[in-house]
Amino acid sequence: MRIGFGYDVHAFAPNRELWLGGIRVPAEQGLLGHSDADVLIHALCDALLGAAAMRDIGYHFPPIKGNEYENIDSKILLRKVMQMLRNAGYELGNCDCTICAEAPKLNPHIPTMITCLAEVMGVNENQISIKATTTEQLGFVGRKEGMAAQAVVLLTKK
Repeated sequence: MRIGFGYDVHAFAPNRELWLGGIRVPAEQGLLGHSDADVLIHALCDALLGAAAMRDIGYHFPPIKGNEYENIDSKILLRKVMQMLRNAGYELGNCDCTICAEAPKLNPHIPTMITCLAEVMGVNENQISIKATTTEQLGFVGRKEGMAAQAVVLLTKK
């Protein structure tokens, strides 16, 4: 068994859609990033890669202006990470993810995120946990400047 941890942060930006957990969440602004800035998927990818000692998302999908990953759907990156893990003989045991945001309210969207991620990753929905919390108006998240996400994963050897 292997355990991995991932963490990601993105600032809010006007004129961007908000993508979290592979789904579009209605919001006044989205997150700024090289890809679609899905902070949850990015943290999850880093946790998966870290558990397998395969470096991080930026190493495999570098944020270079004009490259193939610019504005990419993060679900594509997650699919590629899962294929890399399976090629190395690993399978997901489970993942536990937390999104830190003051707004918008995310709890109504979590079941859809779980369904989406399970499909993309080729796993059962009961292997994925997603929670949402605030920072009680503290820090950059509390000031509504951006969002953060954390993920912990357990990998098993096939």
